[in-house]
Amino acid sequence: MSRRTPALIAAAVLLPLALTACSSSDGDTAATGDKAAAKSDGFPYTVKNCGVTTTFKAPPKRVVTMNQHVTEIMLELGLKKSLVGTAYLDDQVLPKYAQDYASVPVIAKEYPSYEQVLATNPDFVYGGYGSAFTAGDGRSREALKKSGIESRLNTESCTKGDQPMDTLYEEIREVGRTFGVTGRAEAWIKQAKADNAATAKKLADLKPVPVFVYDSGDKTAFTAGGEGIGNELIERAGGTNVFADLDKPFGDASWENVVARKPEVIVIYDYGATTVEQKKKRLLDDPALADVPAIKNERFAVMPLSDAVLGVRVPAAVDKLAAQLHPGATTP
Repeated sequence: MSRRTPALIAAAVLLPLALTACSSSDGDTAATGDKAAAKSDGFPYTVKNCGVTTTFKAPPKRVVTMNQHVTEIMLELGLKKSLVGTAYLDDQVLPKYAQDYASVPVIAKEYPSYEQVLATNPDFVYGGYGSAFTAGDGRSREALKKSGIESRLNTESCTKGDQPMDTLYEEIREVGRTFGVTGRAEAWIKQAKADNAATAKKLADLKPVPVFVYDSGDKTAFTAGGEGIGNELIERAGGTNVFADLDKPFGDASWENVVARKPEVIVIYDYGATTVEQKKKRLLDDPALADVPAIKNERFAVMPLSDAVLGVRVPAAVDKLAAQLHPGATTP
């Protein structure tokens, strides 16, 4: 499957800027004409994202999101009114976001064309996967910049060798600063850290379970590698990813290696047209997998794909997966 930041409009740059001065109840900013106050509230703000350096003199006002997990980040940070378009769900948005999501125009079921993006008159595009900015489709970050549109790519697509949960915290922090909602971002990070600590406490004395992630695939298995949040999610949930040596967030593995690595639990990513039951059947009916412990014992865990990417679902997803890997042992 395809895996999946706004500049001010040029004329506005030539005008006196109405920048941020007022603070809302959570310490976030609102627009006024006082440049000094705006600067003290965090603008101008310069950020380097996936090799692209951008300076924001004020928060973006017209945003298009591509891919579900970045849309949910925007909604979690209370930025619904900034969204003028969205595209590409992997599954269903969380119920807590459903009403806000319904108020945002869906400009394409999957990735929009460059023309569809431009039609929304955005000043910022936020993509979840590298494929959101595919140059061959005309949506490269360079092309957007030439049209006066800044962009951000979720950093899971360009970060290697770090701790992905820390990358998630930084993603939320940078988006919060970009949009002048640092208070909301820091509150989310504080709660996420507390939730992760609570799960870790429940799992402290449990032995990790060998886990194979089945995303999709027939001739080969498309699975979670060792570089993404999916791998850290498994580890924090009391598992060991049998393909942690794959140095990317997602990648292909041979079925022979699946057999050789003897996973005790298979985590199925739930999304798209192929159902969980269809994926289970494909695995259970494959005679080559008959000796895999997870197949013998029919031990499956299920996660929506949007739980397993760098977004606001991750802390809760860790706890939910822990309950599936260690049933009965994680009850507070």
